[in-house]
Amino acid sequence: MKKAEAKVYKERLLSLRARLRGDVSQMADAALRKNRMDGAREFSSMPIHMADLGSDNFEQEFTLSLMENEEGTLELIEMALERIEDGTYGECDECGVKIPKARLNALPYAPLCVKCAGQLERG
Repeated sequence: MKKAEAKVYKERLLSLRARLRGDVSQMADAALRKNRMDGAREFSSMPIHMADLGSDNFEQEFTLSLMENEEGTLELIEMALERIEDGTYGECDECGVKIPKARLNALPYAPLCVKCAGQLERG
């Protein structure tokens, strides 16, 4: 891949990384605020309904799941940035074939070609 092309992908990856880091931070802050509010509720004289507890637990688990997914994406972005520095960006980590630009445009952090990614999912 030409340096000019790699630079464009690097800028996209850096932008995506910054956005995801912000999202993860916001989710963590929201989950912590919710926990603090729950702690304050313990001192209240209002009874807590079981359905409220279930909803709160679901929201917290859902937030944690989203954070985990975004952390995985952040890791893929970091690895893609390393591949740009190494000069191997755009090559499949598994078979070494050139990853099509259409795939890199859709998933700039994709480490595998479509064929290898499909085999990994089935396998």
